[in-house]
Amino acid sequence: MSTPSLLLDNVTRVHGSGETAVRALDGVSLEVMPGELVAVMGPSGSGKSTLLNLAGGLDLATSGRVVIEGEDLSTLGAKGVAQLRRRRVGFVFQDYNLIPSLTAAENVSLPLELDGERPGKARRHARQTLDLMGLRELSDRFPDQMSGGQQQRVAIARALIGSRRLVLADEPTGALDSHTGEDVLRVLRERCDEGVAGLLVTHEARHAAWADRVVFLRDGVVVDSTGHASRAEDLLDTAGARR
Repeated sequence: MSTPSLLLDNVTRVHGSGETAVRALDGVSLEVMPGELVAVMGPSGSGKSTLLNLAGGLDLATSGRVVIEGEDLSTLGAKGVAQLRRRRVGFVFQDYNLIPSLTAAENVSLPLELDGERPGKARRHARQTLDLMGLRELSDRFPDQMSGGQQQRVAIARALIGSRRLVLADEPTGALDSHTGEDVLRVLRERCDEGVAGLLVTHEARHAAWADRVVFLRDGVVVDSTGHASRAEDLLDTAGARR
């Protein structure tokens, strides 16, 4: 049996202390396997972004384990987590987060250069990654010379370059029109079909429908982890009535 690309084992995240403490996640367990795209849905404040930040090592769990490809983040230290994040985890943000003064190829090569790879070699890898995603013609364009959909696809290429096998996407279609958003999700789906593991935070059932399964959160608790996007509102409303 293959090792999960991402494992959250009974993870809790508490912000603050005492009477002002906020339990953003409460005993959440989740596995994402290689080649699997998992969508996370839930109302505002349900813990979706907290889950994504913990999954990518941007935040630390109060208790429980976050494990990426067999490595427990709590055992690595800050330097080890940063290195693992640079090499194995790619983030796709709603607002792209491309650097305006860099071309598409330079934006995509940046993670490799930050990890010590020589610029020339890193740029060649970046162009190859852009080519695989049908974006070769954008290599020398700056972000303001690209459409929103093109910028987001470049951001996905940046998230996938090198040996990264886990992609975390936080509302990646939120700033796009519906047609362009579908194109971006299609690219993410194709990469997962090729073996990358993906975790997609979204509030739209039609976007979650691209995933293999959907995890529903409410008040930091997993309501259901096997349901389909079309049942999102029913599941969340039912869970709210129970809690």
